[in-house]
Amino acid sequence: MTASGLVKSYGSVRALAGVDLAVAHGSVLGLLGPNGAGKTTIIRILTTLLRPDAGTATVAGLDVLREAARLRERIGLAGQYAAVDENLTGLENLTMVGRLYGNSRAAARRRGHELLERFELLDAGNRATKTYSGGMRRRLDLAAALVANPPVLFLDEPTTGLDPRSRLQLWTTIEGLVADGTTVLLTTQYLDEADRLATEIAVIDHGRVIAGGTPDELKDRVGGERLEIRLEDPDHAEAAARALAPLADEPPAVAGDLLTVGVHRRAGAIVAAVRLLDDAGVGLEDVVLRRPTLDDVFMALTGHAAEAGADEREAA
Repeated sequence: MTASGLVKSYGSVRALAGVDLAVAHGSVLGLLGPNGAGKTTIIRILTTLLRPDAGTATVAGLDVLREAARLRERIGLAGQYAAVDENLTGLENLTMVGRLYGNSRAAARRRGHELLERFELLDAGNRATKTYSGGMRRRLDLAAALVANPPVLFLDEPTTGLDPRSRLQLWTTIEGLVADGTTVLLTTQYLDEADRLATEIAVIDHGRVIAGGTPDELKDRVGGERLEIRLEDPDHAEAAARALAPLADEPPAVAGDLLTVGVHRRAGAIVAAVRLLDDAGVGLEDVVLRRPTLDDVFMALTGHAAEAGADEREAA
C-alpha cells in the first residue's frame, strides 16, 4: 500500500497537505495524530470513499481512483462505530454482507458461521445485535469487514469507547489477522494500542507526516532512559535538581514534587540518584527508571498530549 502527495481540502480547511505513506505486506501501519490531523481523511481516500484533490495511491496493487470498484472487493473497513443493523441477528448481519459481495445465501451463511466462531460470538449469533455489548458489536463489525477475506484491512480507531477487557480481546484478534498475512492500516489515539500493534508508525499533524519509524525508533528520537523521582517535599525540588545535575546532559525537569532526569546510562542510575539526593538531604517517596513512551514522542513532536475522541472536522 502506497500514497504519494495526497492533498485534500474541505472549503478553506486543508485536511491533507501532501501525505506520503508506505505499508509493507503483512504489517501494521499506525497513524497517530491529534484531532483534525487528517487521519480519517487518509482512510477515506485509501478506501475509495473520498477523492483526493491531488496525489496518487495504490492499495493491494490497485489504483484507488482508476480501479476503485475492483479495490472495494479486496479491502475491509471497520470504523469508530460498529456499523451493524441492530434489528438483525449477528448471523443475519454477516450473511447480508456476504450476499452484498455476491455470494450465494448458503455460502454467505457458512462464512457467517465461520466468523462468529472465530470472534467468539457463535453463542450469540441468533440474537438481535441490539442485545450485544459494545465489545461484542465491535467484534461483529470487524467480522463483517472480513467476510470477503480481504488482504488489506483499514481500522479507524477500532477500540474507541471499549472497556479494557474488550480492547485486549480486539488487540489479540488483530494480531492474529496480521500473523495470517493481513496488511493493516490503523488510526488510533491510544498510544499503548499503537505501541502494541504497529510495525511502523506515522505521526500526522496539520495534514502532514511529521515523523515516521518503528515505535522503538521514535522513542529513541526523544532520548534515552529517564529517571522519574517523586520527592517527599516539593519545596526541595530545586535542591534535588541541583543534586541530580551530574547524572544528565540537561537540567532535570521539575513539576511539583516530580523530577524527570534524562540519564547518561541505565546501569547504576537509580543507586546514583538515591545517593546524590541522600547527600543533599533530600527525601524521596519513589524512583523509577523507564524508556520514553509514545506519549513522550507525541508530546515532543506535536507539542501536546494525545486527545481521545472522534474528529469532528473530519467527520463533517
